[in-house]
Amino acid sequence: MRLSLRAGERIYINGAVLRVDRKVAIELLNDATFLLESHVLQVEEATTPLRQLYFAAQTMLIEPAQAASARTLYDSIRDGLLATTGEAVLRDGLAAAHALIEGGRLFDALKLIRGLYPYEAALMKAGEPPAVPVPVPVPALGALGRRTRGAERTRERTALAVRPPAAGRRAAPTALPARDPEA
Repeated sequence: MRLSLRAGERIYINGAVLRVDRKVAIELLNDATFLLESHVLQVEEATTPLRQLYFAAQTMLIEPAQAASARTLYDSIRDGLLATTGEAVLRDGLAAAHALIEGGRLFDALKLIRGLYPYEAALMKAGEPPAVPVPVPVPALGALGRRTRGAERTRERTALAVRPPAAGRRAAPTALPARDPEA
């Protein structure tokens, strides 16, 4: 599979976060679990029940260490949605997404859930109350969302600090000023 990334774009591959500094094409030569930055939902964007469901499924994909707690949250939100909506399209979509997740096809489940957003929006616009009175408190999503850029920077700095200098090169000064690439 060939992926094209823009400068500064991130990609999540098998739980690792990669950021490219220039336009680049990456070819994955074997099976890998990945998610493009444009498909990553931030915790503050999980404002509807389907988006919360998406966030929990996304966490299972890009944070393997938190997959069990994300799965518990996913099941809770899904059960709440099924208990409160009679809309056949949403119920069928949730069943299909659940089957994909059970089969280990998280990327396909995310794609399917994103496809249900317009139906949820139409229901909410039609004056129906939200499909779920948020079955899980938002702090639970926040706990899953603690994979923020600060933690990535800490890991990056730690990895840089323990790497020995290449042969024939001078070691970099130990006290480099921290740069914020997003500033």
